[in-house]
Amino acid sequence: MKIVVLTGGLSTERDVSLATGKMVSEALRSKSHQVLLLDVFLGYGREGDSLEDVFEKSEAISVKAGGIAESAPDIEKVKAMREGDPDCFFGANVIPICRMADIVFMALHGENGENGKLQAAFDLFGIRYTGSGYLGSALAMNKDLSKRFFKERGVPVPNGKVIKKDGQIPEFESIGLSFPCIVKPCCGGSSVGVSIVNTKEEYRAALDAAFYYEDEALIEEYIKGREFSIAVIDGQTLPVIEIAPISGFYDYKNKYTAGKTVETCPADLPIEISKKMQGYALEATRALELDTYSRVDFMLDGSDQIYCLEVNTLPGMTSTSLIPQEARAIHIEFADLCEWLIDISMRKYNNMRKNDRE
Repeated sequence: MKIVVLTGGLSTERDVSLATGKMVSEALRSKSHQVLLLDVFLGYGREGDSLEDVFEKSEAISVKAGGIAESAPDIEKVKAMREGDPDCFFGANVIPICRMADIVFMALHGENGENGKLQAAFDLFGIRYTGSGYLGSALAMNKDLSKRFFKERGVPVPNGKVIKKDGQIPEFESIGLSFPCIVKPCCGGSSVGVSIVNTKEEYRAALDAAFYYEDEALIEEYIKGREFSIAVIDGQTLPVIEIAPISGFYDYKNKYTAGKTVETCPADLPIEISKKMQGYALEATRALELDTYSRVDFMLDGSDQIYCLEVNTLPGMTSTSLIPQEARAIHIEFADLCEWLIDISMRKYNNMRKNDRE
């Protein structure tokens, strides 16, 4: 197959996306596919360049991806790397190349990769891609909206409140929570801009940190306990994985630095709790009408109460990522996992085409 692995972009998770793209492209090449690793923002060549043999030389012209730094990238520096208009999200020749591919493997994370906008654009261009469509992606990206859908399906979530940057910042006593609490961007990912807050002074500083990234912040009750994640692929749950940072919480540094977090899969949990959590994972994805694959994150407190935190519609596929570890627990290696995700996505498009004919 001719496959574009779409990576990069302009979100705070750009480095994670490049690392995902590199691993996925290498895995798919090992399966004898023609794979082009393409930066959605920087693109390839210049507008009007010949693309006749782009997949024949795909390995040579693929973007060169590095590792993940300990902090999020400077997006203004990324914008300065591109010739022409930096306000257009799509780099040179991105759309024509993606239309030439059999499918696009979405290795993007965060804003404009996971929030449904790119999926909607690809739908209009007739471009096939891995992962859920635009509507479910948009709902999942907004943590406040997705929590409302979870509650309707009986999936428990932490109590919380949304505060807007341009509105009146309420005094902490008026929001109905107590210290400690969590403050985070409403639509962010990879724990960028997330703070654990213990005082009024920290509350204000944490809001400033969250508002640096976007205009809405979510304040949630702090759930003291153990953290878990569950992949849902093609309507099936994979084994539960436990995430235990050696120090601090599961922030950007602990997520993407090898050795900073201990991950255990299958998690050491009573079978009834594992099954209950897996059931909630399925309900969360159904609530948002997600398909193909996603990953659902949970907390478990000291009383064995489960709380659903969020759903990731394009989870990381790096050397420290969770879904590949869950897949290995059921004897699915990384390259086979990548092909599985493509097969599921292609089957979805084939079914859509069959339904259109009928």
